Amino acid sequence: MNPAPAPAPAPAQPGPRRATPSDTERPAKRFERGSRPARTASRGGAPRSGARPGSATRRIQRILRRPTSNPTRTSHAADYYPEPAGPTTVRIIPLGGVEEVGRNMVAVEVGATGDIIVFDAGFQFVSEEASPGVDYILPNTKYLEKNADRVKGVVITHGHLDHIGGIPFILPRFGTPPIYTQNLTSVMIARRQEEYPDVPKSEMVVVEVGQTVTIGSTRVKFFPVTHSIPDSMGASVETPQGNVVISGDLKLDHDGDTPSEREFKTWGDIGKDKNIFLVADSTNAEKDGFSIPEARVIQTLEDIVKTVSGRLIIGTFASQFERMIHIMEVAEKYHKKILLVGRSIKTNLEIAEKTGLLKINKSTFIPEQELSDYPPDKIVILSTGAQGEEFGGLMRLSTGQNKHITLTSRDTIVLSSSVIPGNEISVQKLKDNLYRHDVTLIHYRSSDVHSTGHGNTGELVWINKQVHPTFFMPGYGYRSMTTCHAKAVEQSGFPRENIILADNGTVIDIEDGVKLNVHKQKVPSSPMVVDGFTIGDIQEVVIRDRQSLAKDGMFVIIASVNLKTGKLRKSPDIISRGFVYLRESQDLLNEGRLLIKKTIEDSTHGMNPIDLDYVKNNVTDVMAGFLFQRTNKAPMVIPVLIGM
Repeated sequence: MNPAPAPAPAPAQPGPRRATPSDTERPAKRFERGSRPARTASRGGAPRSGARPGSATRRIQRILRRPTSNPTRTSHAADYYPEPAGPTTVRIIPLGGVEEVGRNMVAVEVGATGDIIVFDAGFQFVSEEASPGVDYILPNTKYLEKNADRVKGVVITHGHLDHIGGIPFILPRFGTPPIYTQNLTSVMIARRQEEYPDVPKSEMVVVEVGQTVTIGSTRVKFFPVTHSIPDSMGASVETPQGNVVISGDLKLDHDGDTPSEREFKTWGDIGKDKNIFLVADSTNAEKDGFSIPEARVIQTLEDIVKTVSGRLIIGTFASQFERMIHIMEVAEKYHKKILLVGRSIKTNLEIAEKTGLLKINKSTFIPEQELSDYPPDKIVILSTGAQGEEFGGLMRLSTGQNKHITLTSRDTIVLSSSVIPGNEISVQKLKDNLYRHDVTLIHYRSSDVHSTGHGNTGELVWINKQVHPTFFMPGYGYRSMTTCHAKAVEQSGFPRENIILADNGTVIDIEDGVKLNVHKQKVPSSPMVVDGFTIGDIQEVVIRDRQSLAKDGMFVIIASVNLKTGKLRKSPDIISRGFVYLRESQDLLNEGRLLIKKTIEDSTHGMNPIDLDYVKNNVTDVMAGFLFQRTNKAPMVIPVLIGM
């Protein structure tokens, strides 16, 4: 196996992030001003008992309520930008998605034409614990920005947010190139673009599987793949040295361990070409064998819809179009009414109607207000929130926040999704809340009510053998996933030295179709983020400060210093946020004031002129030690000294 060489030290990245596969549901966050809720600090207590803050204190309080600094970096001296690929070289650069699940983006550069073709432009959701205040994490596009004149197009393999979510944020950064994708995905992208009316939009080129188009001067062939959303596709980039195959997210349609005839034909046709490089999905590579066929899930859900005696509530991903549509068709077949709960399900229903996927009588759907007009056994509720999202439809039902739907012991709830890594606690909380209503709960561990959209290793090895590329790079997954994928392919007989375990930013050159050259340096790969109105590099020190504030709060000291004598003009004011409740900590407060006064006056003794920065550093060090000793907490200590 040929792992990517260790690069020069890169800027620190935020801590572990919750994994979020392609079908995670979460409302899109708007980029326009005023759309983001203001962050307000919790009130930890008065500045000091019985005292009214002075004008300086009020000014500092206003400053502290302003949004946090922008997490952008200004220095890029160490960035690596290789020369364009030579005429007999094909270059592959994963810019995101090979160290995480999400923010997928791969650039393919054809040396013979000079064209760069980008595959996917996703984002990754991030937990508040890991990166407080950050909305989304994006692929780093600096290499593409540097070569924007050579980026001829962006191919989007399917419509999940980890493949389309970054489009409005990052495509304008490298020239807003045209987007090539299938019909359903184009409608989903257009609908999402409505959230960002002021952002430049790319030309949309709708393609079909089986079609070959010329992007720039390079021919790209599209082929169908099986995934959890319709209109999913892979792509094969034709070069004089051989083809580069990009799988996109995929699994196999199969019966037992035997792929269907359609899969044999699709992958057999791809395998007829000379394929020099394959990038393939690794999301489910830690599981052996073959995944559960979607047909079994559909049959299980149909049996449940048919036989359940009370009201049926099904929680699923809104992006599971085929499953969601089949549930609706079965409900209509058995003369049941359908109620939709959750914005994303309603939005995707409109998209399904617009693209011709959904053909159900509108009278089958009812609003929440008419729920009581029908007997419970004639109701099927489709809801978002199966991952335990705080504001998802199921969580609101479980906590009694839906004013039209009250759970009862006659209800049957199906969680038609697996637990996304990182969501275990929130899903457990959801299940506990649901069981408080004495409902019947069915989930993927107790019944075949969910099948992954990503192939297990048995499927992935089969695909690799059909394509039989010269070189192979596992993509789309954490390092544990890509490593398991690589080992499974190696054990199947693939040459170890032709497998590349890449990091984001790794530059892989295939020379003359037969020689592998992995660059020692990486192109810029540190995550870019959407942070309020800002899009840019993540600034590690900003995130560290936010984590510190979230953990132990802040302790602000405001003191007026006589610049002639170095004495305090009055007792210092103290503001606490998220640290201790000052009204119940008067002893700590009084000791702190005395220590602050002593530290300032000792520091200024004999100093002429008085250096307030030096004094502030002393106050910070002394008070940080004092507060930790007294409370075992390490709040951010911010001294504000005003010379008068």
